[in-house]
Amino acid sequence: MIISNVKKTALLNENDNVVLALEDIPRDAQLSSREVTASDNIPRGHKVAVVAIKKGETVVKYAQVIGFATADIAPGDHVHNHNCAVEEFDRDYAFGTAVQEQTVDSTLAQRTFKGFVRSNGEVGTRNYIGIITSVNCSATVARLIADQVKNSGLLDKFANVDGIVPLIHGAGCCIKSDGEGYQNLQRTLAGYARHPNFAAVLIVGLGCEVMQIARLMDEAGLTEDERFRKLIIQDEGGTRKTVAAGVSIIESMLPAANASQRTYVPISHLTVALQCGGSDGYSGITANPALGVAADMLVAAGGTVVLSETPEIYGAEHLLTRRAASREVGDKLISLIHWWEDYASKNGGEMDNNPTPGNKLGGLTTIFEKSLGAIAKAGTTSLNGVYRYSEKIDTKGFVFMDGPGYDPCAITGQVASGSNLICFTTGRGSVFGYKPAPSIKLATNTDMYLKMEEDMDINCGDIISEQVSLEAKGREILELIIAVASGDRSKSELNGLGDHEFVPWQLGAQM
Repeated sequence: MIISNVKKTALLNENDNVVLALEDIPRDAQLSSREVTASDNIPRGHKVAVVAIKKGETVVKYAQVIGFATADIAPGDHVHNHNCAVEEFDRDYAFGTAVQEQTVDSTLAQRTFKGFVRSNGEVGTRNYIGIITSVNCSATVARLIADQVKNSGLLDKFANVDGIVPLIHGAGCCIKSDGEGYQNLQRTLAGYARHPNFAAVLIVGLGCEVMQIARLMDEAGLTEDERFRKLIIQDEGGTRKTVAAGVSIIESMLPAANASQRTYVPISHLTVALQCGGSDGYSGITANPALGVAADMLVAAGGTVVLSETPEIYGAEHLLTRRAASREVGDKLISLIHWWEDYASKNGGEMDNNPTPGNKLGGLTTIFEKSLGAIAKAGTTSLNGVYRYSEKIDTKGFVFMDGPGYDPCAITGQVASGSNLICFTTGRGSVFGYKPAPSIKLATNTDMYLKMEEDMDINCGDIISEQVSLEAKGREILELIIAVASGDRSKSELNGLGDHEFVPWQLGAQM
C-alpha cells in the first residue's frame, strides 16, 4: 500500500520490514508514520528499513522473503547487498490452493484485432518472409540472400509484406545429436518454420552439419511446399549459386505472401510473451503488475500469455505453484527449478548470479526480490501449463516456458513456442526489438522514460508520480497490444530493431 502522508516511500505491504525509496532520501527525511529517519542519502528505487532487523533474520518485501540480514540493520538504514543476502529457506508450494475459476469476459471476448489468418487457422500479427539457418556455416549466405532481395527494390512492389528476416545463429554443429542442446535448437527452428508471423520460410544449410535439414523436417513434420522451401549450399555448388537460388525462391514466394490480407479476428488469437530486462526497484510496483493486469484481461478474453526466464522466478516459484491448475503442472515447474539449481552448480555458478550489476544499481538486491517482482507480469490467473524451451504451446491462458534469464535467448524460445507479440518491461532502459514478433517496451519509471522516450512505448512511472491506477495502466497496455497486433508500429520497429536478436539457447558440450 502507499502511505498517503509520506511522499518519499512506498510500503508495499503492511507486513514488510523495508520500504522503497521513491526519491533520493536525505538523512533527516521522515520515512513513515513510525518516525523512522534515513541514516544515509539513499538512492531512489532502493530499500529503507522501517524496523530493526537482527543479523540472520528475514528481510521482507511484497510480504515475502527477499533475503536475510548479514548484519544488524537499524530503522532507517539502507538495505542492500552490504547487509542483505540470499540463503536457502523452505517454501510452501501449496499446490493449487490459489487457483481461480477462469471465466470468459464476454465484453473482452468480443474485442478484435486485424491479423493474418494462415491456412492452419493460426493468426499472425506480422507478414514477414523468413530465412532460417540450420547452422552458423550458412549464416552469411542467408544474410546475402536477404540483403540482395532488400537492396534490389523488389519489396517495394509488395506492400503487404513486412520484410525479409534472416534468422542467424552460432550453433548447429559439433554437438551431441540427441542431447539437450540439439533438441532445443531443433524445436526452435521448427517453431520459426511454422510461425504465423511468417507468410513463407526458406531454410538454408551447408550440408554436412549435425542439424541436418532432412532430419529436422522429418521429426518436426515439415514438408516442402509453396510456403516452406530448403536449400543446401553443398548441393547448390557454393555461395554464389546458393544466393542466386535463394533470391529466386524468395521472389517466387512474394506474390502469395503479398496476397495475405489483415482480417478482424478475436484477441483470443493473441499469444503474448511476457518479458522484463534491465529491471529496477520500480519494476515490481509499476510496469510489471500493470502488465499483469493486461495479461489477466487477455486471458479473460480467451488469449494466452507466456512467462519465462526460470532463474527469474527462483524464490517466488511457491506463489506460482499455488496457482497451478493441476498437481502435474505444479510439479513440472518445481522440476525446472531443481534442474536449474543443478545446472548452475555444475557450471560453477549460483542462482543469485542474477540480478545483474545494473539491476543492483537500480535497487534490486537478491534474486528473490527480482523474482517476486518479475512474476507480477503474469497477473493472477491459473497456471495452465509448463513447457520446455521452444515447445509448441497448446494451452490457452497463463502458461510458463522454461528458459534462461538472458532476454534475447528467452524471447527466442517464447516466439518459437508461438508468441506473436512481446511485452517487455524495463527500468534501466532497453533498446530491444525483435522479428518476426513486434516488441512493446514499458518503462517502469518516468525519469528513464523521458530520457529514452524514443525507445519506450508506454510510461508506467505515472503509477507513482500521477497515482494512475494499475487497472487503468493495464487497460492502456491492452489497447496498445491490440493496436500493434493490428499493424501499428512499436518504437522498436520504428527504430529498425530486431534483426540480430535471434539467440537460441545453447546447452551441452561444443565439441
